[in-house]
Amino acid sequence: MSADAKEEDRKITPVLSWESPVAAYVPNMPAVRDVRSSRASKLILSCLMVLWGVFLALNSLLRGSFRVDNARGPLHSSVNSTVCPQWDALYPIDNAQIDAELDNIFASTDFKLHAIDLLAGAVRIPTESHDNSGPVGEDPVWDIFADLHEYLERAFPLVYAKLNVTRINTYGLVFHWQGSTEAKPILLTAHQDVVPVEPTTVSQWIHPPYSGHYDGTWVWGRGTCDDKSEIIERLVAVNTLLRHGFSPARTIVLAFGFDEEMTGLEVRAGHITKYLEETYGHDGFAMLVDEGAGLNASFGNNLYFAMPAVSEKGYLDVRVEVTSPGGHSSIPPAHTGIGLLSLAVSAIEASPFTPELLRNGTPFSTIQCLADYSPLFPEALRTLSREAVNDDSALARLRDALSKSSPATKAILMTTQAVDLIEGGVKVNALPERASAVVNNRIAEHSSVAELQQHYVDVLSPVAASHNLTLRVFGRVIKTGDSGEITVSTAFGTALEPSSKTPLGYGPYSILGGTIKATMATSKLYSGASVILAPSLLLQNSDTVQYWNLTRNIFRFSLVTESDHYNGVHTVNEALRADALIEGIRFLTKLILNVDESALS
Repeated sequence: MSADAKEEDRKITPVLSWESPVAAYVPNMPAVRDVRSSRASKLILSCLMVLWGVFLALNSLLRGSFRVDNARGPLHSSVNSTVCPQWDALYPIDNAQIDAELDNIFASTDFKLHAIDLLAGAVRIPTESHDNSGPVGEDPVWDIFADLHEYLERAFPLVYAKLNVTRINTYGLVFHWQGSTEAKPILLTAHQDVVPVEPTTVSQWIHPPYSGHYDGTWVWGRGTCDDKSEIIERLVAVNTLLRHGFSPARTIVLAFGFDEEMTGLEVRAGHITKYLEETYGHDGFAMLVDEGAGLNASFGNNLYFAMPAVSEKGYLDVRVEVTSPGGHSSIPPAHTGIGLLSLAVSAIEASPFTPELLRNGTPFSTIQCLADYSPLFPEALRTLSREAVNDDSALARLRDALSKSSPATKAILMTTQAVDLIEGGVKVNALPERASAVVNNRIAEHSSVAELQQHYVDVLSPVAASHNLTLRVFGRVIKTGDSGEITVSTAFGTALEPSSKTPLGYGPYSILGGTIKATMATSKLYSGASVILAPSLLLQNSDTVQYWNLTRNIFRFSLVTESDHYNGVHTVNEALRADALIEGIRFLTKLILNVDESALS
């Protein structure tokens, strides 16, 4: 690319008249890559970052003066937004030739069929993990993972020959591809295990769950969507780059856990993250990309929202246990232990958390992106969303309207609680001396474990007082009584604070977004589609809960749409559209090349 062409790429794009005349001018992504590591270029980068900070500061001052709150309708995808910054499609420059060569290879039928065969082979190995599995080396359930390792080594001999492969806790895999510079590495993660197939459902599968059958459109089997496709995509991307002579400047690390599907946060790649932190240090990676949110096509015709999850909720399973005197059922008290537990459960369900919508939160950013760009976003909510940027009253009305719109939207805005397990009693004519329930809580981004624990104190104190019960909450005696005890404790060792929020803006987020757009723009599967980058909040948790110390820049994203899954995940007839497998490989290859050229510290 000529110097003039590169300079042209750096030009800024004006926006609609109702947007801020300062912050709406966002530098295009090629500027990220062109900054090299010389002293002068580092000074340029520092100046750019200072100017960007000034832009943001001025935007907060000027937005109220220049934004017209009664502006109606969505922005065109080519127009930038003050509240949902967009970044141009980002193509490799130094590696443009290899990028073009690989795109031609990825488009071939032979390559597609080979990639499908690789995924099918991995799917045929039933690497199930179970909640009650014992430790590695003691429980034979893990032995099947050795078969997967042997398969991967046969399927990718070049990767195993050229990369340093480390096995962690026997079945965790870490691949290290050394770069030529000291730049922080990039970490690409996935998991080897799959949820078990319920034996009674096998007959409901169109093709056997571990067949890896390809019918010309779909690859069938457990793990095609979650998560063996991600493993194969990463290994194929690296293998193809190796075969075509690519040598990275920035170190690339792949990490594949084997216990992601197990309940309990004390597992989930814990040994791997300890190894990675010891090897690369705290905050030792420039960015991390794991499985996660993908492409959403439900917000407008031929408009895709790429929605990487940049934060995730906290988590706490809470056990509520009631102990009370036993005896014969012929002389019952007013409330048995099960009855008292029912009163406690009723009090919990009658006291849900309050939805919150904070301007510095991920849900607010998501809503602003949908309001600015989605043609299907309700006009009343669009107007309210734009007013809510500066108007506290509008923000409160927007929160209330979103809370009423759907259970899923409400869940994004609040800590949720679900009473999922209950047990008690041993015999029909014996008063139960013990009864318990387990409540699954997903902690809102703006909340904390401590706030949730205090919530249980506030909700259950009146129940304990009304029935003369001792109340013990997370080790603290709140009150004493003579008729029994309510004990509230952590179940399964699952206390987890909400994650920090990945920074949005110039840097890893913009490189990710630019790479997504470049992949989509050159895709046969998504040809002609417009793409909007919008951050999202992950309601569940994945292996990334173990990786928070490794980098601030964590993206839970897969280049896949809902329609690329035949029937979702964790259910019968799991199948992945074969073309989506190829797009995932293209995306990861471009991401590796783009990050390799960047000046990320």
